[in-house]
Amino acid sequence: MAKPLIVDIPHDLGQAEARRRIETGVEQGRGMLAKSGVAIDNLAWTGDRLDFALSALAQKVEGAIDVGAESVRVEVKLPFLLALFAEKIQKSLGREGNLLLTKK
Repeated sequence: MAKPLIVDIPHDLGQAEARRRIETGVEQGRGMLAKSGVAIDNLAWTGDRLDFALSALAQKVEGAIDVGAESVRVEVKLPFLLALFAEKIQKSLGREGNLLLTKK
């Protein structure tokens, strides 16, 4: 495995609201991911940490989302094949995370 891809997303929502939005976003994203050929193998909350495992392009992806009071940290361990797209994945995670955590 390559080194983990890490994205820190600042927010000013507070920890409880940020977690609620992450939970809602994950549930909404499940359907979209399934349509694009990504299978969710595991989603498990422990406190304010969501551990996940996905399968995409016959590759296993693992990671975690840590919800803090002022930021959310996403850490993803990409296998070699998907690590080739790390920069695009990182930008997409940052963009979508900012949209999800922007005050409305």
